[in-house]
Amino acid sequence: MNELTKESAFLFESIRHINENGVEYWSARELAPCLGYKRWESFPEVIEKAKRACESAVGTTDNDFREVTKIVRAGATGKPVKDVHLTRYACYLVAQNGDPRKTEIAQAQTYFAIQTRYAEIQQSEAYQQLTTEESKRLFLREQLRLHNSKLADAAHAAGVITPLEYAVFQNFGYKGMYAGLTAKGIRKKKGLSDKQDILDHMGSTELAANLFRATQAAEKINKEKIQGKEKANATHFEVGKEVREAIRRIGGTMPEELPTVESIKVIESKKRKLL
Repeated sequence: MNELTKESAFLFESIRHINENGVEYWSARELAPCLGYKRWESFPEVIEKAKRACESAVGTTDNDFREVTKIVRAGATGKPVKDVHLTRYACYLVAQNGDPRKTEIAQAQTYFAIQTRYAEIQQSEAYQQLTTEESKRLFLREQLRLHNSKLADAAHAAGVITPLEYAVFQNFGYKGMYAGLTAKGIRKKKGLSDKQDILDHMGSTELAANLFRATQAAEKINKEKIQGKEKANATHFEVGKEVREAIRRIGGTMPEELPTVESIKVIESKKRKLL
């Protein structure tokens, strides 16, 4: 994952549209120059590759690629031109299938990947079947345990060896995501004691954000073969910061401002009694 610049994030946000049903989309004709394609004629091929990838992944392109015709002014008259309205997921696929030599493509991949994958966590089939906040918390907390273990393995391979080094590594992720707060600072902000696990007192929204942080940090460390604890710490901070920016861009509540909830151990105890 390349570091997303504020300029690129603003650019992609500035061309985002909302249709009459409240659904966001991007115009392919507006997106093309933002991805470094100066001539529209070079862009339809990229869209077709993205559509094939979408069809392979989800079986259809109907929901993500909507062909439209719009009128473009040409002097005193107007002429109809074809365009494609793209969902965020479609934009992500377009960026993945664009010319990798273009710096704009790398920025687009990061921008659309961050929010697409964040949404995927909350929109996964298993998650959508859950109907209560308690069941969502239980599901996400277990997923976070699993992926924190994978993150620990990735960090260890990068050179984060001792328990103290891993605690520092985790704090870098938190600091990026929680506006500079360490685990201790988060506990203080949320009214928890030093012995209480902050993850156990998070609601489903905050757990989902932290799950996204953990999965993306592990993926980046492994994919880029990060070596050295300093680089691992910096990578975790960068990913945490990008997750925070994703939350900000979609108008979400910053994680440190989300409410503290009862320990998930209470819910787990209730569940055991019902078995």
